[in-house]
This record gives sequence, C-alpha cells and structure tokens, in this order.
Amino acid sequence: MKKQLQRFIISGGGTGGHIFPAIAIADALRRRMPDAELLFVGARGRMEMQRVPQAGYTIRGLWISGFQRKLSFKNLLFPIKLIHSLIQARSILKRFKPDLVIGVGGYASGPTLRAAIQLKIPTLIQEQNSFPGITNRLLASKVDRICTAYDQMDQWFPKEKTVLTGNPLRKHAVQIAGKREEALKFFGMKSSQPVALIVGGSQGALAINKAIKANLDLLVQSEIQMIWQTGRIFEAEANQIVEVAGWESCYVAAFIERMDLAYAAADFVVSRAGAMAISELAVVQKPVIFVPLPTAAEDHQTSNAKRLSTAGAAEIVVNGKAEGELVPAMIAMAANESKRRQMEKAIARFALPDADEAIVDEIEKILEIK
Repeated sequence: MKKQLQRFIISGGGTGGHIFPAIAIADALRRRMPDAELLFVGARGRMEMQRVPQAGYTIRGLWISGFQRKLSFKNLLFPIKLIHSLIQARSILKRFKPDLVIGVGGYASGPTLRAAIQLKIPTLIQEQNSFPGITNRLLASKVDRICTAYDQMDQWFPKEKTVLTGNPLRKHAVQIAGKREEALKFFGMKSSQPVALIVGGSQGALAINKAIKANLDLLVQSEIQMIWQTGRIFEAEANQIVEVAGWESCYVAAFIERMDLAYAAADFVVSRAGAMAISELAVVQKPVIFVPLPTAAEDHQTSNAKRLSTAGAAEIVVNGKAEGELVPAMIAMAANESKRRQMEKAIARFALPDADEAIVDEIEKILEIK
C-alpha cells in the first residue's frame, strides 16, 4: 500500500443497519492504516449525525431525504434536494480529495458515490442485504468493487466486481464467549429458565411490542424470561405493563448498550430481519424468530429472512399476524431445546465474522490497481 493513499470518505446512514457497518469499516481502516484520514458524509437530521461523532469520526451532512412511496408533498422537494446534495457532495470531495469513496447505503450514499464517479475517484459499495437497494443496483456498473453479505448476487451486480465479504460487525457486540453467568446476573435472570431477547432494531418495532403487550399474561404463565429492547417511544408503556403484571423476570430498556451480554444471556431471539441483526445472530449462533418489516425498502427484510428460514436457521412470523402468532411461537421455541440446537448449527453457516478486514483487503487491491 502506498503511503499517500490514506484519505477515505465513507457515506451513508439513516439507520443502525447502515451506520454500524460504516463505523466498523472505518475502525478497520484505522487499524490497518493508523495515519489514514477519514471523513463521513451523512444526511442532515439522521442518526448518523450523532452516532458517527460519538465513535470519534468527523461527519458532514447533506440536505437529502428519501423519495416517499406514498403521495406526499415532501416528494416535491426531492429533486431540489437531490441536485443540492450532488453539488454539495462534489464540493466536499474536491476539498477533501479522497483516494477512495465507500458507500454503505442510506440517503447520502447515492449523491456521494455519483459525485465520486463523475470525478473519477475509486469507489466501493458495501451491500448489506440479500435484495439490494435501487441506488446500489443503479450504480453497480460504475463503481470499482461491490462487497456483499450474501452469495449469488450476480443477478443484480456485475460478477467480476462482486466479492462476498459479509457485513462488518460491532466487534464488542458479538464477543460473548464465557459471559453467560455475567450476563444473567446483569439482567437479573435465572439460569434454570429460558431467556428470550426481543430486539426490534435500534428504534424498536411496534408490531413486536404490541404482540408482547397483547399476550403478556401468556408470557408470564410460560415462565419465559425476557430482555426487551422496546425503542424510546414504547419504553414507558412497556415498563408500566410489566410492573402491573408483577413480571420480575423481564428487563425493559429503550436501547441495550451491552448487546454482548444480551446475546450471551439469550437462549433465542425475536428480531426484525435487518441485515446487521442477521449477521450478528449468525456469529453469536442464536436461534431466531424473525418478524420482517414489510415497509422496509423493497421488502428486503422478508428476502433476508427467507434466506435463513429456507436453510432451517430461523422461523418467520409475518408482521401483520404478529399479535396472534408471535408469542405462541416464542413459547414453542422456549420449550423445544432440541430444535434450538439444530437452529444454532444452521445459522452458524451464515457467519462471516471478519468482514471488516475483508473489505479493507478489497480497498487495498483497488488502490494498488489505481
């Protein structure tokens, strides 16, 4: 690697599913190239504008948002925002002079990658999902490399540019070996009863939360213990209903900072089917019941979940049927240890724990060629 090739822009965000891999790539670049200069480009008002500085990196915000799939006055502003963001991204690139631009998905990724392509700056896309977003599909023929989390993606991407690397993970979140006893103590759980971890993504999941609320009596009677990440909006209500029910074996939090301990304590997980959740679950080898979010872009969460369920690595409860079907599925999962062991082995086959290093390998290859 040439010494001067150490300026990188990482663009994207909007959700934890884009932000966490972006930060993981940045951390891996720093480990490999301690003198590298890194700049993030995100969307104003989105969560990356807080999360990225918390991780110790500088970020610039574009005036950009997504196109609403339903009729909305906000769509009238979309072309103006897009043109403004393309101009702004071009200006940022010209000032920072990156040697390579990495797009991780999210609103800001498209304008930044387009500007980089126009300026003939090397580019790499990191696609987290089994069904890629429209921006990545449109840009695939023009970027230098596409790093994917799933194989058989050449139906969307040029085969010669596509590399299976996996999704870069929060290393601290998946380091669970030897932590079960500490984890049970941390959450106030007993070792004699099964523990369910409920995670609806970084902002919670309304359908999952409502299903648990509607069937709380069944859960209490089943003697399942539960670690429940509710999201900020549902936290107060969840605490109230758990207190009224006198359910001592339920830990409620808006957001779980110690995901390593949550995974270590869990016998199985209930989750949305976001790409990063799946990648983490595969590494920690936890049986999972997916409740895919149907309104996620192009229903990619359902595609993600089906990949695993077909392999016997997960169960699926449809979002619209969660209130009637989720808790019975949880109770059945808790009672069937043999099935959980089979699912652990099946989901482990999807694990790619060193994706961040593999992506940096690809970055180095691009820069050597250039």
